[in-house]
Amino acid sequence: MRITLLQTDIHWRDSTYNLQKAEQMMDGEGGSELYILPEMWNTGFDTSDRIRQLLSTGNNALKWMQKNARERNCAIAGSVAVMEKNRIFNRFYLVKSDGSAVHYDKRHLFGIGGEDNTFTAGHERIVCELNSWRILLLTCYDLRFPVFARNRNDYDMMICIASWPESRQAVWQTLLKARAIENQCIVCGVNRTGCDPLCSYAGGSVIIDAYGRELLNLGDTEKAGTSETDLHGLQAFRQKFPVLNDADDFTLKY
Repeated sequence: MRITLLQTDIHWRDSTYNLQKAEQMMDGEGGSELYILPEMWNTGFDTSDRIRQLLSTGNNALKWMQKNARERNCAIAGSVAVMEKNRIFNRFYLVKSDGSAVHYDKRHLFGIGGEDNTFTAGHERIVCELNSWRILLLTCYDLRFPVFARNRNDYDMMICIASWPESRQAVWQTLLKARAIENQCIVCGVNRTGCDPLCSYAGGSVIIDAYGRELLNLGDTEKAGTSETDLHGLQAFRQKFPVLNDADDFTLKY
């Protein structure tokens, strides 16, 4: 599958700019089957109660994703803030080429940054299918919890979108590689770059194969990049070296 990572410099609470920038970056990397944006790509990682005033832009962002997915005949992934029944979720959408959307509500909220004061945690672990790939959806802080992310022979690719601070960049790089190796999967990690009123971000968006090798690394500046992933090659590696068959046998409870 041809995948493009969109490592954006998100402008704080400026949805109009962020949608336009994402579209320009997609224009420069045409022909991909999947485009992946960072966490809360349309507003920035705003965990204050003011996000309630911006939630209409979250709806606009989903409509934008659906429109572009249809017009470009591709899938688009990324998270936005969404309110349902007065509860706010950090919702990861994967929108398919027909405009249909699968969503995952971030399970592990970043309490250190106050996310749990404003947002509600999701409870479902979501694996969806796209072009024969089974894909696990994760958001930022989820990456630190390997039990939640454990491959039960139920996915081939992990997508982790993030607003991961520059001060912990080495952790981001290490955990992405670890998740790829231990789960024998392709990992797409998409982080933002630039600054907001709270943090600076160093990008480091990557695609990593099941051996822990980088197929793509976008560095630390605003940039889009594309790589091909090979499902048949992954399946052959799993058959040759069936690590997942020896995983611990226990039932997860959330």
